[in-house]
Amino acid sequence: MSEDKDVKIGITGMTCAACSTRIEKSLNKMNGVEAEVNLATENARIHYNEDEASSHDIQERIQKLGYDVEKDTVEFDIYGMTCAACSTRIEKVLNKMSGVEKASVNLASEIGQVSYYPGMVEVNDLIARIQKLGYDAERRKDREDKQSHKEKEQKMQKYKLIASAVLSLPLFLIMVSHMAGVELPNLLVNPWLQFVLATPVQFVIGFQFYEGAYKNLKNKSANMDVLVALGTSAAYFYSVVELIRSLINPGMNVHLYFETSAILITLILLGKYFEVLAKGRTTQAISSLLNLQAKEATLIEGGEQKKVAVDEVKVDDVLLVRPGEKIPVDGVIQSGHTSVDESMITGESIPVDKEEGAKVIGATINKNGTIQMKATKVGKDTALAHIIQVVEEAQGSKAPIQRLADVISGYFVPIVVAIAVVMFVIWITVINPGELASALEASIAVLVIACPCALGLATPTSIMVGTGKGAELGILFKGGEYLETTHSLDTMVFDKTGTLTKGEPEVTNFETEREDLLELLVSAEGQSEHPLASAVVEYGKAKGNSPGEVEQFEAKPGFGIQSVVAGHTLLIGTRKLLSSEDIDFSKYEATMKAWEEEGKTVMLIAVDGKAEGMIAVADQLKETAAEAMKELKELGLHLIMLTGDNEKTANAIAEQAGIDEVIAEVIPEEKASHIERLKGEGRRVGMIGDGINDAPALASADIGIAIGTGTDVAIEAADLTIMGEDLTLIPKAITLSKKTLKNIRQNLFWALFYNSAGIPIAAAGLLAPWLAGAAMAFSSVSVVSNSLRLKRVKV
Repeated sequence: MSEDKDVKIGITGMTCAACSTRIEKSLNKMNGVEAEVNLATENARIHYNEDEASSHDIQERIQKLGYDVEKDTVEFDIYGMTCAACSTRIEKVLNKMSGVEKASVNLASEIGQVSYYPGMVEVNDLIARIQKLGYDAERRKDREDKQSHKEKEQKMQKYKLIASAVLSLPLFLIMVSHMAGVELPNLLVNPWLQFVLATPVQFVIGFQFYEGAYKNLKNKSANMDVLVALGTSAAYFYSVVELIRSLINPGMNVHLYFETSAILITLILLGKYFEVLAKGRTTQAISSLLNLQAKEATLIEGGEQKKVAVDEVKVDDVLLVRPGEKIPVDGVIQSGHTSVDESMITGESIPVDKEEGAKVIGATINKNGTIQMKATKVGKDTALAHIIQVVEEAQGSKAPIQRLADVISGYFVPIVVAIAVVMFVIWITVINPGELASALEASIAVLVIACPCALGLATPTSIMVGTGKGAELGILFKGGEYLETTHSLDTMVFDKTGTLTKGEPEVTNFETEREDLLELLVSAEGQSEHPLASAVVEYGKAKGNSPGEVEQFEAKPGFGIQSVVAGHTLLIGTRKLLSSEDIDFSKYEATMKAWEEEGKTVMLIAVDGKAEGMIAVADQLKETAAEAMKELKELGLHLIMLTGDNEKTANAIAEQAGIDEVIAEVIPEEKASHIERLKGEGRRVGMIGDGINDAPALASADIGIAIGTGTDVAIEAADLTIMGEDLTLIPKAITLSKKTLKNIRQNLFWALFYNSAGIPIAAAGLLAPWLAGAAMAFSSVSVVSNSLRLKRVKV
């Protein structure tokens, strides 16, 4: 039966009435669609018949016209998933919903992320659809609520496990006695005692498996709960039938499997409990980051100080921070000076000196001075909050390799049920004709050993631990796909200024025979606003010289400066400047050329018409650059510098760093085209940059890597951010990517190995059902434990 729908959607990209008219006309030409587009409110009211047009058709039509439909993203906490079949089922159903662009469900973190078109579908519709599948969902809680829910769930699992273990212990002793040929007291082997012990385990403690199985079967899907419910029920009800038969024929020899069903449930609960504990450890990176946050701040209001929770701090509030305290939020120092330990954000172990006007980052530690600061970013806008958000999103995202596990798990459970049924028939008709007990044991073992829990956990747990490990090192992957892709890079392209170099000119050489020249030079350059002059003044200050009185100052653009200091006339600048005054500087020419060959800017200095010396300034290579290049080459990467600087300077820096190839004098707009050219040659390209002009190239690269000290635009465009300026984090990111992918492959191998090897062994009757349960539980725990090894790997 067809259904008419009315939706209101936002449209972006409209600039005039012609745009809205064009969209409206195009939509109204679609079958079953009536549209009215409003330019002022930038939205469209659309009435359509679902049999004739879908929300996807409407969205596609708008995009083909060159506009876009407003999207939003929501995250859900999803409860009740037990294996990969659950997460795959929810994901598939959500992706088929009208108005959903993309849905991703992570089994390990129990988080669903949905990108959708508001108006076409609402958040409540998404929640209702998940609930209809038999799970529960709600909009993502704040972390403390989520942790509280996890703790409650963990306690409940613990209590269930203890109760199940206590009730199952006598049944376990019965099973061991049968295997060892030991006689037990009659009370323990009494069939009715076994029935009394097994029943609450089966239907009270094990109710969660029946509930999950019912909901999945009702929605025409199957998961781990179906396998457990089928396997344990077969053992339990066969035993009940045998018990009833013994009442009818008191002398008959009964075959009871109460211990099989009860011990299976206990072992599965044990595996689940260990799994919950292990999964909790995979999110320790987030907990560590959260622990960095300051809890309180000292607010200055009306001249008085008062302690407030950091959540209560607002933008423009003035805060007092004493020595030893954490900086509460991001801000700017208004008064005082100090040094700040920023190692938890930038990785730089040496405290950074901060004066009035300097920026400070929330969660860093004020070392030795009392300061007053004005809050500029609070709550979710702080640098630490952004880092936490990036790590959370990365841990919740899917790597491409996980698609393999999702595809397998989607078909796995129905195939396993079919195998169990076939093996039951073969055993009862061919292998042991008429022997119901042996057929039942084989089919139950097949059902239990094949639970796809380990398969569903194989990828997400590795991604969670890998991204967490990266965050601890100062490497922020924006998603699991980038963590996986980074290992495949074969070419690394570097911006020069601010990426390979410090981005600030420094004095590298100074030559003179006149003792007072530096003092005169600092005074003269102190009047200039040129970046090179600032470098000279800083150099002079470090040598104990402060700018003095200047009697006259004149800037000569393109040449240098002329100044009168302490009665002396100084000329500081290029060869042309001194030549214009007929001053001979030939004795400095050879050294000057040598310095220029090294990529340095050299300034000649003349005093009272005589050349007295020269000073060289350069944008210095970062301390970690050469080591990083060496490590990248050892990883087999080809290194390229892409810069707008002149070729001579670029080649000098490249030689110092150990870079293979230089592409110089490139205007910002051309950087992205060079990346595209390299990709067109079949290369897998990583691009590292820090400036606004690098953003297009970062977005074009297979993996864009931003320097954390760079601009927000560059960081936003990148797929990976390294915090601080330590370039050796780049080879570490590649190594971490390789080791994470290796870990995922190990997990997938072992998960598939358990199932592949276990099913034929169980089908052959060589695996008792309780041993199958133990192996299944162990497989999940071993996969998560293997993922946790990533926390200890050296990168």
